[in-house]
Amino acid sequence: MKLNEAQITKTLSQFRAQVLAEDHPAVAQFRELFGQHTFFLDASGLYVLELLEVPGMEAAEGEVISLADWSDTDLRKLTTHRPVPTGVVIRLQEIRH
Repeated sequence: MKLNEAQITKTLSQFRAQVLAEDHPAVAQFRELFGQHTFFLDASGLYVLELLEVPGMEAAEGEVISLADWSDTDLRKLTTHRPVPTGVVIRLQEIRH
């Protein structure tokens, strides 16, 4: 999922990572592999946020999905793997009942 600025801010307030800048050379390659997303990096690897769909409601939460792990101690080389849900849920907006 491609996030807007408000969604990025909400995500970063709940998930300790950095956003990979749109103009970073690796973004084009990641988009070929994983589609249009906002990519996040932390000390463990590469992540995206996938919306948690609730029928009849506007998506208010997303789950952090792991796409790649660092394969060196210098954090310079990522090894991709199948998408793995992390169990980390990000609240993007208040849920109204």
